[in-house]
Amino acid sequence: MQKFLTALVLIPLGLILVVFAVANRHMVDVSFDPLDPTNPLGHIRLPLFVVIIVTAIIGVILGGIATWFGQRRWRRAARRHQAEAIEAQNQLASLRASIATPAQSEPRRLLLESGSSGAGRDKSRATL
Repeated sequence: MQKFLTALVLIPLGLILVVFAVANRHMVDVSFDPLDPTNPLGHIRLPLFVVIIVTAIIGVILGGIATWFGQRRWRRAARRHQAEAIEAQNQLASLRASIATPAQSEPRRLLLESGSSGAGRDKSRATL
């Protein structure tokens, strides 16, 4: 199913890029010299579709980097919460281990001693 959905997206996208490239084959000058547009210091002649596609790729990469830096706080919080959860699980395991080691009769004896004033009665003081 995933291969089908990938093909459903990639095939039309590829066709659009091919049609775009064929329609925009003419050459353009790319220059980063704003002072002399008629005779730029450094320029390169590329097909228009190459300029547009490379610009889009660079934009996606820069957007991904900006998003990654923007989510730094959430990743840090997730790591901290994961460490706290692991520590809590370790504490729970050690508490369970310490509870399992004493004999089973001792907790019952402690329970009977703590409730000796009302032994045999429930909350409404009725005899059991």
